[in-house]
Amino acid sequence: MRAMILAAGLGTRLRPLTDDRPKALVEIAGRTLLEITLSRFRAFGVREVIINVHHFADMIVEYLKTNHDFGMCIEISREEILLDTGGGLKKAAWFFLDDSSRSEEPFVLHNVDVLSTIDLQRMAQVHAHNQALATLAVQERQASRYLLFNKQLELSGRCSPEKTELVCPAPRPHALGFCGIHVISPRIFELMDEDGAFSIVSSYLRLAAQGERIVAFRAEEYYWRDLGRPDSVLEATQDLKQKVFL
Repeated sequence: MRAMILAAGLGTRLRPLTDDRPKALVEIAGRTLLEITLSRFRAFGVREVIINVHHFADMIVEYLKTNHDFGMCIEISREEILLDTGGGLKKAAWFFLDDSSRSEEPFVLHNVDVLSTIDLQRMAQVHAHNQALATLAVQERQASRYLLFNKQLELSGRCSPEKTELVCPAPRPHALGFCGIHVISPRIFELMDEDGAFSIVSSYLRLAAQGERIVAFRAEEYYWRDLGRPDSVLEATQDLKQKVFL
């Protein structure tokens, strides 16, 4: 299984920690977010990874070089302008399509600024069982925005304090918080007709409305933390020291 790490963002939520470094190199108990994510990938047998970069991009490239790519095969996707999650993934499509013998092999898409113990192999198994286009790790938790799923846990819409958007009929939809971790089938690239900078969630909603299967992977049993502010880095540091996650 191959993977992509989304690491190009400006890390504005983490300032001042990101004033002089990319969010990927923010440290938790002496370990960078990038190293923690790569270590998780290795634990699940992922050895081929592409990372998109923009903010302090050269620092990430040098960090990987200094650490010999952590023994993995790592490619870099440079973004001269930020392309958001969907545009960043589309730019990196070549990485997942260059080997025709693996053109149907699902891959992981993972935000660099989330920490979790979510079982990526189990996610991949659920993805295959459901014959899904994409499988999204979600939890029933408090969030500022939610994805909406029907009783079959298929994506049906999204909601925020400002509005609710339903793209498929879903009586009493489940509102679940997205964890920033996806398993995706490469077929998505032939369906992404958006260009430039765009959100992958917007693509998911459009594709769900067209009948594609975008499904939820319920992840309440796993540890998960979004590093949305400097305080959350301190909290995650305590979690790591107490071995809540590795």
